[in-house]
Amino acid sequence: MPKILCVDDDPDVLALKRTILEQAGYEVATCDSAEHAIREIRNGAFDAVVTDWRLGRERGRAIVEAAKAQSAVPVVVVSGFVSEAFQAAEPMADIYLEKPADPRELVQIVDALLDARSKPRTAD
Repeated sequence: MPKILCVDDDPDVLALKRTILEQAGYEVATCDSAEHAIREIRNGAFDAVVTDWRLGRERGRAIVEAAKAQSAVPVVVVSGFVSEAFQAAEPMADIYLEKPADPRELVQIVDALLDARSKPRTAD
């Protein structure tokens, strides 16, 4: 079962994302701060990360960087500040969704990112 790390500083949004992803068959760990998420990424093996961009005074950029440093884990940014997140310098997330994200779309995107990651690369 793929393991997803969900990060958001709003407890209600975090609980909703967790429920959506668990119902889709994923194992979900949650964090409510960038600092906590980075520790979890460094200590655990996650198949993907779904994160907010603004976490109080913190930014999701550090989460994206930590995830990409760990075997290029796919990252989905779900935020009310997508334009700010999208304009951030490298490394970039794999996809950006505006809050509130459609639950079906979120699951489809996570499914697609994990499917693409699991397929072996072929030489052209």
